[in-house]
Amino acid sequence: MAKLEIKEKNKCLWDEISLGEVMLRLDPGEGRIRTAREFKVWEGGGEYNVARGLKKCFGLSTAVVTAVVENDLGFLLCDLMQQGGVDLRYIRRLPFDGIGREARIGLNFTERGYGIRAALGVSDRGHSAASKIKPEDIDWEQIFGKDQVRWFHTGGIYAALSPEAAQTAITAMKCAKKHGTTISYDLNFRASLWKANGGQKKAVEINREIASYVDVMIGNEEDFSAALGFEISGSDEGFSNIEIDNYKKMIEKTVKSFPNFRAIATTLRTAKTATINDWGALLFYDNNFYEATLRENLEIFDRVGGGDSFASGLIYGFLSGKSPKECVEYGAAHGALAMTTPGDTSTAILSEVEKVIKSKSARVER
Repeated sequence: MAKLEIKEKNKCLWDEISLGEVMLRLDPGEGRIRTAREFKVWEGGGEYNVARGLKKCFGLSTAVVTAVVENDLGFLLCDLMQQGGVDLRYIRRLPFDGIGREARIGLNFTERGYGIRAALGVSDRGHSAASKIKPEDIDWEQIFGKDQVRWFHTGGIYAALSPEAAQTAITAMKCAKKHGTTISYDLNFRASLWKANGGQKKAVEINREIASYVDVMIGNEEDFSAALGFEISGSDEGFSNIEIDNYKKMIEKTVKSFPNFRAIATTLRTAKTATINDWGALLFYDNNFYEATLRENLEIFDRVGGGDSFASGLIYGFLSGKSPKECVEYGAAHGALAMTTPGDTSTAILSEVEKVIKSKSARVER
């Protein structure tokens, strides 16, 4: 397994660019979707969340490639993204037909869960503007050849939206690879998204094709099984030492199938309840395994976006020249902090992440 060769910062306009759908998240707070009378609005999307975390927490220059419709919901979504600091110059803007038959803004209703009641997400994203993007709609040569990018990130959520989305991701990766941009991909398998798009069989077919272009593969044990077709033995009760060893064997098998991988990273989560999780992470890099600090009985406020914040912390580590151990620690700490606040995206700052890494207490700061 060769090491990553990341482009120098002074030669690139962007530290990182994400390709994906950004939705409006409608959050009922402490209540249930089915009985809510009001919702709080956020923006969020698996791939976008990574770019936002890298910008807001870690201070890097990032942009997003997506699409919105030109109506008030689209304007609201853009306003929220602007608050996140992610550059919007590569966004494709589609006309609104008055109904949303041709294109619309995707909605994601999300309740956080509590105790024995698990978190719940209900998507309403059919015919979304981002799912309509075709490979030729974006000037990839402008992005990767002229503007230049150090790191490109996309994921399995976006690839599952439509056949066009999957081909757009592949086209973007080919251009990124041509110009020496490091590519990461979060498998993020969602059975609900693949249900009307060929099911798990199609998910494996598409994701294995995409995987051939990836440098850094990210995913949990379910992702590698459901999205890439690799089996892992273990249970749903959590990660014992035996189960982690089995997972390591699966990762080594994955590398043999995809020798282009330069790193494989995963979060390790045991959900004891919706609000109490054991939380850790694992990185395979340069033929060695690196484990992040295991945080047992981590108190969760809102688990959505924890994996995306792990990815942004990990990417920050690599872009900043950190050691592999530091990379996985930054990812795990940032993911842990992201789950202490509402919304898909992180509100942490770099000093807080580094404080968590150093294992200082949570005593009040004055």
